[in-house]
Amino acid sequence: MVRPQNATFFWSSGLLSAVLDNAPAYLVFFDGAGGNPALLTGPLARTLEAIAAGAVFCGALTYIGNAPNFMVKALAESEGIALPGFFTYMVWASLCLLPWLLLVQIFFS
Repeated sequence: MVRPQNATFFWSSGLLSAVLDNAPAYLVFFDGAGGNPALLTGPLARTLEAIAAGAVFCGALTYIGNAPNFMVKALAESEGIALPGFFTYMVWASLCLLPWLLLVQIFFS
């Protein structure tokens, strides 16, 4: 059996999660990894972990990737608190999160 590249699944599910949402990104790559629950919770459990971690951790890279990010932005702005725009937030989030995400990638390499 060919072993999947778990780091690739981590980053792929993560980048999709950043512009979509965690659940659809998780499901797309779960299916892409074979979609067999017995296989993905057995011999390929590490691949399932990489998909789940990418989908969850990378959602915070944008406002739209994680519903609470968008909700906090909307609530703060309704109270008159200025928050960074979409691209400014994405740059700041990337600067803060990418070092941690690279460390997580090492876990799956």
